[in-house]
This record gives sequence, structure tokens and C-alpha cells, in this order.
Amino acid sequence: MATEEVNKPPSLPPYPEMILSAIEALHDDEGSNKSSISSYIESKYGELPASHSTLLTNHLNKMKESGELIMVKNNYMKPDPNAPPKRGRGRPPKPKSEKPEVVEKGPARPRGRPRKDPSAPPKEKKASSGGKGRGRPKKPRADDEASSEVTESAKKRGRPRKLTAPSTEEVSLETNE
Repeated sequence: MATEEVNKPPSLPPYPEMILSAIEALHDDEGSNKSSISSYIESKYGELPASHSTLLTNHLNKMKESGELIMVKNNYMKPDPNAPPKRGRGRPPKPKSEKPEVVEKGPARPRGRPRKDPSAPPKEKKASSGGKGRGRPKKPRADDEASSEVTESAKKRGRPRKLTAPSTEEVSLETNE
């Protein structure tokens, strides 16, 4: 038992305390960078765990995110207590008014289109005054005579039929006659 207590390294304070004491002791106006904080901790506390640099990096990042430290030009420093709180990204919210406006609402209206009143007189239809009608315009109707002439002289719709050349047998029969 006595040998275990002798070989046990002295207990180290938590990393956030070591980091804050290092920043206070270094007294840099622009803040202290990670390497200077690390060298200060190594000189003051002596034996450190093998994963010291990883632990230091993780604790610096946690302290930076929580607001205990601020980072300026790759240097860590304590935030100024008189500084205004840092505003988040995006548009700031509207200020809330002290007196909420009270809007009196009547009975709730039902959803959808209102039903027709059966006791109401029927509405008169508006006479179309030659203006543009709705939808696709109608085709002008031609007289029956004009329409029959157009269909006879007009081309048929679609692909024209393939003309077959007269076969040689038909030609030879015609020549023999």
C-alpha cells in the first residue's frame, strides 16, 4: 500500500482552473495563445498526462463555446465584464410592447365558401358587351357551301400515301393489247 501512494503523481487541479490561472499570470494584452498557455502549465505543474495537448485543446474549445474565454486572432483571453453581450446571427427580434393590443373577435366564421341564401332574390346576369369572353374563342362558322368547297380542295391531313410504281406485268399486258 505504501508503494502505491509514493508512485501516485500529485493531483492536478482541473484544466479550466489551470487555463485561467495561466492567462492571468501571462498578462498579455492581446491574449495568450495555446502554446504559451501549455508551456506555462507544464512549467508550473511539472508532470502532466501524455494526452496533455489534446486535453488542453478540448478544454479551450469548451471554455470558448461556453463564454468563459473569447478568442481574438488565435489568442485566448478573458471576456471583458463591461462588454455588451454578443448578439447572435441574423435579424434581431422585434421589441415586445408592454401593452398587448386586445382585439375583440366576433363569433368564429365557418370554414369554406358560405352557403347561398335561399330567400335572397336571384342576381341578374350581366350582359356581355362584346368584350373578351372567357376561355378559348370559338371558331368562326362558314356557310355550308363554302365549307364543302374548302374540304374538297384542301389537302388531307397527315402523311401522304405512298405511290406504288406499276408492276412490269401490268405494263407488259398493256403493250400486248
